[in-house]
Amino acid sequence: MNFWLMKSEPTTFSVDDFAKLPEQISPWEGVRNYQARNYMRAMKVGDQGFFYHSSCPAPGIMGIMQVVKAAYPDETAWDPTSPYFDPRSTRENPRWDRVDVQLVTRLQEPVLLKTLHTLASELGEFPLLQRGNRLSVLPVTEAQWKRILPMT
Repeated sequence: MNFWLMKSEPTTFSVDDFAKLPEQISPWEGVRNYQARNYMRAMKVGDQGFFYHSSCPAPGIMGIMQVVKAAYPDETAWDPTSPYFDPRSTRENPRWDRVDVQLVTRLQEPVLLKTLHTLASELGEFPLLQRGNRLSVLPVTEAQWKRILPMT
């Protein structure tokens, strides 16, 4: 099993939005960065992830989710009315993928970014804490997962 951290701006898709969905399952769509896309392509059903609110007053981990469908083409790239439209992506040669994730646990109290910063020496090369890392999908090592999980 692999572990991930996936970011969403709460004004776009929040943990509250996630919790309201049928079966609490959502496609993780709209990723338009090749490295983040490649991470999604590496995801397998059963992989676990932290659901993270970014670009907000109190960024942090808001929930735990699980991959329930491995990578498949992101159809929003083909929809000219979608904010994620990419005219270079075609059905014959899709450039972008998405995965389906299910909310496993909504946290009562988030694990805030400022708290994660206090653990920087314990977390080692944690991509979220690296300066300039703005990817919306990040790998998490098993050791990092095991250190953060009890805080949830």
